Amino acid sequence: MFLTITTTGTSERPATDLGFLLHKHPDKAQRFSTSHGTAHLLYPEADAERCTAALLLEVDPVALVRRGRGKGRGGAPDSALAQYVNDRPYAASSLLAVALSTVFSSALRGQCKARPELPERPLPLRIEVPALPARGGAALVERLFAPLGWAVTAEPVPLDERFPQWGDSRYVRLVLEGELRLADALRHLYVLLPVLDDAKHYWVSPDEVDKLLRSGEGWLEHHPEQRLITNRYLARRWSLTRSAMERLELARLAETDDAEVEEIDNAVEDPAAEYAPDRAEQEGQAEQAEEPERGERGGVEPEEESAPRPVSLAVRRREAILDALRGAGASRVLDLGCGQGQLLGELLKDARFTEIVGVDVSIRALNEAARRLRLDRMPERQSARLKLTQGSLAYTDSRLTGYDAAVLSEVIEHVDPSRLPALEYAVFGAARPTAVVVTTPNVEYNVRWESLPAGQVRHPDHRFEWTREEFRDWARGVAERHGYAVEFRPVGPEDPEAGPPTQLALFRQDGGETQTTTTTTSTTTPSKEAAA
Repeated sequence: MFLTITTTGTSERPATDLGFLLHKHPDKAQRFSTSHGTAHLLYPEADAERCTAALLLEVDPVALVRRGRGKGRGGAPDSALAQYVNDRPYAASSLLAVALSTVFSSALRGQCKARPELPERPLPLRIEVPALPARGGAALVERLFAPLGWAVTAEPVPLDERFPQWGDSRYVRLVLEGELRLADALRHLYVLLPVLDDAKHYWVSPDEVDKLLRSGEGWLEHHPEQRLITNRYLARRWSLTRSAMERLELARLAETDDAEVEEIDNAVEDPAAEYAPDRAEQEGQAEQAEEPERGERGGVEPEEESAPRPVSLAVRRREAILDALRGAGASRVLDLGCGQGQLLGELLKDARFTEIVGVDVSIRALNEAARRLRLDRMPERQSARLKLTQGSLAYTDSRLTGYDAAVLSEVIEHVDPSRLPALEYAVFGAARPTAVVVTTPNVEYNVRWESLPAGQVRHPDHRFEWTREEFRDWARGVAERHGYAVEFRPVGPEDPEAGPPTQLALFRQDGGETQTTTTTTSTTTPSKEAAA
């Protein structure tokens, strides 16, 4: 099996620069050992106007059987003879992709020590692969390469030219032409040759996900055939495909937001991170740890002398949300920004909520939610009610339409103010659930936290915290713009001056006047433990 890479040039930019990029001198023919044979690199032509590098892989069929027994078409034959008589030595496949990474490792990484400016320069390239297995035919070849900027020629190879009535084989003669960086061209080939062959010669392990994402960086996250590419490259291993798709979506969102992936996937805190006093304000309503009250000497006080343990703010908030959802008559509920799944667990306990969808941009948060809820061991009837989905609230998502209610619990304060209009439209304008419940901290109450320095927000990831009036102004504007009525409810013990620690807004589509609901609660300034 072989392929050729050709470029053209001028006297100012000679085509022989290809030798610098490939780290292989045009005047030499070189050999490289691979795990399944020998790779040969030579230059049939090399001058200032035109230069061609040819990579020939000489496959050792015996080595292929010994190393790949039971792995791929060459190692899992239907008969003993098929182990030695197959298309592996002749057709471009994952074997050739491995040879590319072995022979052109520096070029794949976009490195050139002798001429560091060259890798960033697009070149007029022509790549030819005489025999390429294409499960899906020439049309699939076009769909895979054309979105990457290539002019694609994929000519089906007939089964036998002497008998045209037999039709075409599953092989094509591929020619790619375009002006691209050489590193990008090699990465396209490294990923898509095995995808078209659809039969890897080696066992696909979890580290293949990292290889795919490294080689697909900058193009795979936007490719229209992303799912097909990922699924085939990872040999249809569902768990690996899901992991890769989640990471690709994070990369796409991070690029769109001009941010690092770590900034997007930050819903699960580092255990060493410092928490603000209201630990329950963490993304996804993180629960405060339960510890017994202790006396002066550190021992547990006698039960008869212990005061009843106060209910945490996190619990009160979930109770308030559930009351609002029940009052709205909701049965199909979205938890937007579900974090680690505490609210999802409470929703699952109530049979009236027949369909529950947890949405979060953070893969780590979704994985933690699945672990905490024991999703893998959950009874089938219960697990059928729950779905965990990765998504960003900054973008419209057709999967979120048609629900009775949506919850944004301690979410909006984690969004940059400039992005709030996008979240508003995605939830209230596009998804348009019948009811929406929004909770957020009341910044006026922060003065009641003895250990919270003045001017500091409750959690380091909060972009803002609103007063009661600021929250009501925002909520009323949202309701007016999108045809909702809104009412407000306090959450937690209400201070006569500072108000409640958490404020809740319930939006409904079914009309009615905007109103503020108040409840009678204790006005005693709570301790840190009681309010958190």
